[in-house]
Formats: sequence, structure tokens, C-alpha cells
Amino acid sequence: MITHPRAEELVEAVAEWIDQIRPGLDPRNAFLGRVAVNALATVGRELAKGAAAEATAVARMSEVLGRSSNYDDLSGELCARIRAGSLTVETPGLLRALSEMAVAQLAIDQPSYG
Repeated sequence: MITHPRAEELVEAVAEWIDQIRPGLDPRNAFLGRVAVNALATVGRELAKGAAAEATAVARMSEVLGRSSNYDDLSGELCARIRAGSLTVETPGLLRALSEMAVAQLAIDQPSYG
């Protein structure tokens, strides 16, 4: 059987390589290397946690909106209804859904904030 590295493993390997060569780089490229490592870490977290976060978001938005669909459709409708004022802080489950979705996204984008 032929096996290959998973995406998460490739991302981690490239980030480790950049970290290894960064000390020998000039200050500008060392900084850009650090930015690249941070971006790769975000990609790694997205690969590891993104599908579960999206599934949870779909479930929460479906509860609030009273219908099922895909993430993009539900997110678009949720935003439109919040902007229009038909969903407010008094809407049952809205604040819980928004809070859970924000925490899940922060765990991917900026885990040190959580």
C-alpha cells in the first residue's frame, strides 16, 4: 500500500523547517519566516478542527433559523436576519450560537485568546 504524508504533517514539517533556518536569516526575512510559521499553524489548526467547528456551527445556526442547509447559506441568512433586526439578543439560542461559533473560530485563528 502506498502511503503519503497527511496535510497536517506536511504543514508541520514546513513550519519546523522554517523555524530551523530562521535564526540564520536577515531580520526582515526572519520576521517573514515567523509570519509564515504562524500562517502554517493556523492552516494546521483549520485542518484539524475546521470540519468539527463548521458542523457545530451548522447545527447551531439550524436551531436558531429553524431550518437545515449548508454553512454558507445558513451563515448568509443569519447575518441578513441580524442586520434586518429580525434576530436580536432576545432570540432564543442566538447568543449561545454566536458565542460557541466565535469560541470555535478563535480556537483555530488565535488559540491564545481562548
